[in-house]
Amino acid sequence: MRLSPARLSPPGKSRRATPRTALAVVALAASLLTAAPTGPDSAVAEPAPGAAPRVAPAGSAAADGFASVDALGQDGTTGGAGGAVVTATTTARFLEYISRPEPLVVQVKGTITLPTGSTDGMHPVASDKTIVGLGDDARLTGGGLTIGLPVDDDVTSPPANAVHNVIVRNLSFDGATDDLINVQMFSHHIWIDHNDFSNGDDGAVDVKRGSDFVTVSWNRFHDHDKTLLLGHDDANAAQDRGRLRTTYHHNFFDASDQRNPRVRFAEPVHVYNNHYRDNSYGVASAMDAGVVLEGNYFHSVNNPARVDFSGDLGRLVERDNILVDCNHPIETRGSVVEPRTYYPYTLHRAAEVPIVVPAGAGVGKI
Repeated sequence: MRLSPARLSPPGKSRRATPRTALAVVALAASLLTAAPTGPDSAVAEPAPGAAPRVAPAGSAAADGFASVDALGQDGTTGGAGGAVVTATTTARFLEYISRPEPLVVQVKGTITLPTGSTDGMHPVASDKTIVGLGDDARLTGGGLTIGLPVDDDVTSPPANAVHNVIVRNLSFDGATDDLINVQMFSHHIWIDHNDFSNGDDGAVDVKRGSDFVTVSWNRFHDHDKTLLLGHDDANAAQDRGRLRTTYHHNFFDASDQRNPRVRFAEPVHVYNNHYRDNSYGVASAMDAGVVLEGNYFHSVNNPARVDFSGDLGRLVERDNILVDCNHPIETRGSVVEPRTYYPYTLHRAAEVPIVVPAGAGVGKI
């Protein structure tokens, strides 16, 4: 376990793009087609001095970020690996598969409608599951997935039966009457990757109530209001403080309005190489949360990142972000635990993000 935190202070290196920068972004497109990383070690290799940093390919089959950390008795996130591979084409079969106690790889074929019923359309996922869409048209509509035990305010430390080791990939989610995905009650080692989220009634992907070691990567969020909640509410420190360690990288926030993400209590939260376009705000850090924001590209975002939001002030360190046609600068405050304390990573340059992320995020890319 790599759990000895180091801290860094905010260098404050975001920059507003100039016309010359915009031309450079266009010029990068051709070179990225030939220079994209292809080797399995590209996720951890350090770039040579002056070279463009790289990340693993968009279709990488292994969890990275906080979902890769050896902690809480779980060495990374493997989902249903080692279990049977099954294919769901009906609602009944899908709900049966995701609730089974054993490891299972659940392939989703076509459109599955999740009923509302007595659960407001939220359906529980058991531990050790990979839920993956086949092709580019696998879809869950009308309801959402809950990854976690039922809510219990009296539980303030991880229970032995906390839901863990769940992967959700290559699925379109829409039309839920509540959340599209809700991670709760000390669930840990969750990887949500290469999905498409839209038109949910509440959150797209909410992570709360003591959940931990989560990665949200290469997803497209669009036609949605309250996108990513991290931390239940201002009064939930007993469950959330010291947990909620989450990585958000290479997501396309495509006019998703707000909460991209909205953070309480968590530290560190790592937000890197995301593409923001036409949002009311990007990141909000509150209730003494600690966010590291780096290598992101903000285009037409009213408030790219805030620490003075609601409730107590948060903390935020930023470096090497690009702002284009944004109304306010990135707000910074304090120091934050360094994500590299927990896992290795490398970056695309922020100028590459508007080429790399829309091309690689969403379904049909793995």
